[in-house]
Amino acid sequence: MTRPLIAILRGIRPDEAVAHAEALIAAGVTTVEVPLNSPEPFDSIARLIAAFGDRALIGAGTVLDPVQVVRLTGMGARLVVSPDANPEVIAATRAAGMESWPGVMTPTEAFAAIRAGATGLKLFPASLVGPAGLAAIRAVLPPDMRVYAVGGAGPENFGAWIAAGASGFGIGTAIYRPGQPVAATTDAAARVVAAYDAAAGSGS
Repeated sequence: MTRPLIAILRGIRPDEAVAHAEALIAAGVTTVEVPLNSPEPFDSIARLIAAFGDRALIGAGTVLDPVQVVRLTGMGARLVVSPDANPEVIAATRAAGMESWPGVMTPTEAFAAIRAGATGLKLFPASLVGPAGLAAIRAVLPPDMRVYAVGGAGPENFGAWIAAGASGFGIGTAIYRPGQPVAATTDAAARVVAAYDAAAGSGS
């Protein structure tokens, strides 16, 4: 089962990335993002691709420039997540065959991202929009456009976001905080997966 959950490993170091990602994948979170404002992020991403590229979707977050997209392409990354909706980043990402998840907060930004070719939309920061805001935006979006809630969406409110039209979630501090032991990541991932499965009605 592939769950629509992106684990955001902001602040992870290269020497610990593989162990934490292994814990996430074992728990059932098979999409992993290393934000580029983490220590030596490209090193971490390269290690994750080498270790898990055949069984997980590995990529970068906080991607702000097409030059970064080119570097990620050469590494074999498959996912680009951004806090904004830069059409040049979206176009470069899609041209390289990678998934593009730009950050949006308004209908104007959402449609600009869609026109640029976004794979899906990252509603960020979701806490400022809320489930009611997403429901209103969702009413005018193409029905098949995926929207992931990021920043303020987590195990305690998955149900409300899903009811409002969220397709999935990006999970940061609820699943990983810099410096935490692998055991903490294992426990956090299990909680996130259980909460998502319950909210989504999968029962698994």
